[in-house]
Amino acid sequence: MFFKLDKRLGNDTAEIGDLSLCCVLLFNDFRYPWLILVPKKAGLKEIDDLSRDDRILLAEDTYVAARVIRELYSPLKLNIGSLGNVVRQLHVHVVGRSECDPAWPGPVWGHSPRQPYDMKALKVRKQQILDAITRHNFSA
Repeated sequence: MFFKLDKRLGNDTAEIGDLSLCCVLLFNDFRYPWLILVPKKAGLKEIDDLSRDDRILLAEDTYVAARVIRELYSPLKLNIGSLGNVVRQLHVHVVGRSECDPAWPGPVWGHSPRQPYDMKALKVRKQQILDAITRHNFSA
């Protein structure tokens, strides 16, 4: 069995690159700085499906995503979570939140239909994130 990204995640995101364990995806909604980390292992649904070493790598990858969002977007708060009620494949959301975002102070999940980036803005945002990952000498 090999890793395959759930097509719902693929439809709603743009790929940035890879970290130690996870592929890094940008949620395609320009209103929020929102990364999604997906461990590149087949059949995972919950964090406790990971080995001890992979749980450590997931924590490190989450740290990288949080640092990147904080550096680039200076959010008031970071929301980090693994829900999986709709998409069962293990994935972790890392979302920068601020008082001016449309869902504040409630959750972004299910707040409103996403508002996709235009192609130029998506390209710029992806490059900013990749540059931030690279600047910190994280793998990408």
